[in-house]
Amino acid sequence: MKYKNLLFDLDGTLTDSSEGIIKSALYAFEKMQITPPGENDLYTFIGPPLGDSFVKHGVEEKDKDRAVATFRERYTKIGKFENAPYPGMIDLLNKLKKEGFKLYVATSKLESIALEVLEHFNMTGYFDEIAGSTKDGSREKKDDVIRYLLDKIGEDASDTVMVGDTNFDVLGAAELGIPCIAVTWGFGDIDEMKKAGAVAIVSSMDELYEAVR
Repeated sequence: MKYKNLLFDLDGTLTDSSEGIIKSALYAFEKMQITPPGENDLYTFIGPPLGDSFVKHGVEEKDKDRAVATFRERYTKIGKFENAPYPGMIDLLNKLKKEGFKLYVATSKLESIALEVLEHFNMTGYFDEIAGSTKDGSREKKDDVIRYLLDKIGEDASDTVMVGDTNFDVLGAAELGIPCIAVTWGFGDIDEMKKAGAVAIVSSMDELYEAVR
């Protein structure tokens, strides 16, 4: 195998969470009486830290925490389950696990919600550790999450690869010297991921399997 440790992003990589995130973002804009961005721009809320996305699309810096809290009013009750694993993902995880890979989740989503989502879809058993962001902002960006995860499992960057769907995954992994395989079924821009330095671009579960083994 090329790699021993596989770090998976969650939204846009393991599961299609677009419906819940977009509806919850629209809910926050409506409650704050701010005109929301167009549909294409709403997809950019999937991946990066939420506060940054709200500021980018019209929320003042001083109000970003309130925007995130309002988003979570809906997302934590309803939106987190407006979601589904990508077709073939469960089978791929099962195959990788049986072949001896160490599987992990490194997501910018709140860790508590990531755990709920993975438990809901009976996916937690495939992963040796699940790491996400924290409410207090101490662990928010992708490189913060990956660094925390590596420290927790006692591994370094060798024999490790990130699997993600945006340039935030590619760049966050690169901060720790970890290569990233980019998947095209998520929400990132393929050209941006290439420019960011993705070591491979894959368009199917079979291609992802071949890229890591």
